[in-house]
Amino acid sequence: MSKSVGDSETVVRLGVGAAVVGSDLVTGDVEVSGGTVEAVGLSPAGTGLAIPGFVDLQVNGFAGVDFLSGEPDDIIGIGPALAATGVVAYQPTLISSPIDISVRAATVISQAMGAVGPSIIGVHLEGPFLSPKRAGTHPLTHLREPEWDLVAPILEAGPVTMMTLAPELAGAVELITRLAGARIVLSLGHSDATADEAGRGFDAGARAVTHLFNAMRPFSHRDPGIAGCAIARSDVYLGVIADDVHLSDEAILTVWRAAAGRMVVVTDAIAAAGMPPGRWTLGDVAVDVSDGQARRQDGTLAGSVGTMDESVRHLLSLGVPWPDVVAATSLNARRLMGMAQGALVPGAPADIVVLDDGYRVVKTIIGGVQA
Repeated sequence: MSKSVGDSETVVRLGVGAAVVGSDLVTGDVEVSGGTVEAVGLSPAGTGLAIPGFVDLQVNGFAGVDFLSGEPDDIIGIGPALAATGVVAYQPTLISSPIDISVRAATVISQAMGAVGPSIIGVHLEGPFLSPKRAGTHPLTHLREPEWDLVAPILEAGPVTMMTLAPELAGAVELITRLAGARIVLSLGHSDATADEAGRGFDAGARAVTHLFNAMRPFSHRDPGIAGCAIARSDVYLGVIADDVHLSDEAILTVWRAAAGRMVVVTDAIAAAGMPPGRWTLGDVAVDVSDGQARRQDGTLAGSVGTMDESVRHLLSLGVPWPDVVAATSLNARRLMGMAQGALVPGAPADIVVLDDGYRVVKTIIGGVQA
């Protein structure tokens, strides 16, 4: 894109050869005007592919910045690095921590909102109301029983838009009902819930599951747990880490075949994403990164160093078609969070990723402006 779109009189061609438009792959160029998509399928066509920009609902950190300890300028500063991976909107995610630390982090994130670059949807609280049996990398010392008075200060400090909690904990269902009434998206995860316990959480207002299969009761044919319950329902979105580490290819394909319209790819990225291997931290947890994996010293996976564009290439390698890849990396997340239309159709916001013929990011356009 040679120039920014600043007003309705400015018209810019992206120079692509095709675009994913709804459920179709449309040959031809894309035209952007005034921050919106003006036209698709134009001749002459260029090269590469235009698709809706990625929306990542679980980002613990990126490019050396951890959201639990970063400052506003740090968070604003990672915008270009996220945009380079195709991200146009994301949710900074806070793992279980002392309440005062989470309050500070939510305050800082709120101060960084509105800056140029990928938009911050709001804060995703991943904890502290999680099962100690399925804590994953969350420190056991920071886990708590569900209680409104514990979460209220964080809600007051920043724009909390999502919360992950374990539905089987005492008081969890009541808290889900109250938070859902406050228009916060509830996601079940880090949970040892049975299918019945998970069902009660979804019935109370939870609408998603956090990193399906990871840090939860394993699926069994007579004990399907939270994973089986979530897949079987038609009203639950399924968060999936598609980094070729957290899930087998068969698990990813199972989710896609069972629930393509509800699959939401997340990275669960930590500060080490986009940085050299070595010793990093996730909150106050020491993490070793090597061979594309982030693990605690005991071997427990501790988030990911994967990116959304890498997830796209992995899904394509498994045979997932472009329309379903676009849904899983952008459109489904937008529907879950109640965001604006994201499909690449005339009149939609120009939040677009341009990929080359190897499906690597060439440029990311946010609101009609190249990031």
